[in-house]
Amino acid sequence: MPTSKPSSPKSPKKKKSTPESALEASVKTGIWILGDQLWAPQAALASQADHRDKTPVIAVESTNWIRQRPYHRQKLVLVWSAMRSFMGELKEAGWLATLVEAESFSEALIPWIKEQKIERLLVMAPADRPFLNLIQSLDLPCELDILPNNQFLWTEEELLDWFDGRKRLLMEDFYRFSRKKWQVLMDPENPKDPLGDQWNFDKDNRKPPKKTLDPPAPKTFEPDVNVRAVIDKVKGLDCPLFGDIEPFNWGTTREQALDVLDSFLETRLAKFGPYQDAMVAGEDTMWHALISPYINIGLLHPLDVIQKIEAAYQENSDIPLNSVEGVIRQILGWREYIRGIYCHALDNVDENYPESNWFDHQQPLPEWFWTGETKMNCLSTVINQIKRTGYAHHIQRLMILGNFSLIAGFNPQAIEDWFHSIFIDSYDWVMQPNVLGMGIFADGGLMASKPYAASANYVNKMSDYCKGCDYKQKEKVGEKACPFNFFYWDFLSRHKEKLRSQGRMGLVLKHVEKMDAGDLKEIQSLAKNWHGEVANAN
Repeated sequence: MPTSKPSSPKSPKKKKSTPESALEASVKTGIWILGDQLWAPQAALASQADHRDKTPVIAVESTNWIRQRPYHRQKLVLVWSAMRSFMGELKEAGWLATLVEAESFSEALIPWIKEQKIERLLVMAPADRPFLNLIQSLDLPCELDILPNNQFLWTEEELLDWFDGRKRLLMEDFYRFSRKKWQVLMDPENPKDPLGDQWNFDKDNRKPPKKTLDPPAPKTFEPDVNVRAVIDKVKGLDCPLFGDIEPFNWGTTREQALDVLDSFLETRLAKFGPYQDAMVAGEDTMWHALISPYINIGLLHPLDVIQKIEAAYQENSDIPLNSVEGVIRQILGWREYIRGIYCHALDNVDENYPESNWFDHQQPLPEWFWTGETKMNCLSTVINQIKRTGYAHHIQRLMILGNFSLIAGFNPQAIEDWFHSIFIDSYDWVMQPNVLGMGIFADGGLMASKPYAASANYVNKMSDYCKGCDYKQKEKVGEKACPFNFFYWDFLSRHKEKLRSQGRMGLVLKHVEKMDAGDLKEIQSLAKNWHGEVANAN
């Protein structure tokens, strides 16, 4: 499936927000709610909460915006259904709420602004820079005030202050600072020390899958009338999209999102830690929380989630600390850290961060990345899972999709655009650092201390995907050699000089240097021929 390459987001000009105290009561004020800001206390709504009966509020379903890439159909259903439900809840709460379906945002906003005689339009700053740039480019017939985003724990200014001037930008440093800052999982008698005398329980959370694993079924929901209407709308769209639209089992309201969180706490949290890296065919969700889509659109706030997890741990002695710490690290640590890297990179490092390509990888993306039709069982399993659900957990993303993309040398921008298209929880602020930084090391190590490159040995250890595969996971040469193997060693050989600068790569590079010259030549030939076959297939 071809994709159009989005333009690179440029670092936006700073615009000071107008404090509520400075707003004159005589100025007619309206609010624009974005599709990932569906939280009642969000900044724009909170600033006018005492004037809700006089404040028009609009949300817009724009079909032009979704044409920039082939989004997953279930993501469109989630966002648009949640928008409709949220606007209905605002109406019930006394707001003058309107949802408009239009080709473009301007087509909806300008007539509404004129009809409502709005003089000042409030919008909470989007987390995504391309969308912020779009908002600032609109020629609206009123004043535009962009308020700071409060759907994260850290404000953007706080993030920039923390990241600026540091010699290293490790997530572990940020995570420990955050634990202390919010007093999460800290010893009540010694507030500077972590519970259990450890900050990180990673060593307890890397168990490979066992035959006896039996994870509970995830919390799902039958589509209501509202969701069915959006499903029908998405089915009728005339633009390229990705994935299956049904069955659609995601929640689309805050109440349902809270049900998913409660289900995780009751049935999945206890075993989340040990098996959070494990991958099993036919088990799409394992013990993962499945809350990232809801946090990313505002149905859940990260602080609410963290507090509920802490409370569950305090109330239930059967929940181990390593499981609790593991999920807290993903929300309080990783999620906020990724946004910090995003802001820091675009503001202070390089506004062209989205064009990063440290290894100068230029190979085209295979067509089967869209279809899942490949003989590699691991990639076929994960891609087809995403087609069905819009979801894959972090190790499937990092060590199957990202790892293969890195060692095969696919173009970073094509990979990032693909990741952004296919996941139900994807946004620019999420995918730029996760893919370009963590996943494929295209930024040269701004956030990761080494490339996450691995052979089929890792895949075989942490999953059951190698069973029944056409390729042999132990072979790196020959007709049945696993592409993960010959690409891994080809990658190390091609980039050994650059990789020497990464301190953690020394040992594995010594293995490359000791490799039999004949084997290395065959490995390089296999990699070259594989790309030739992909080019012909595309």
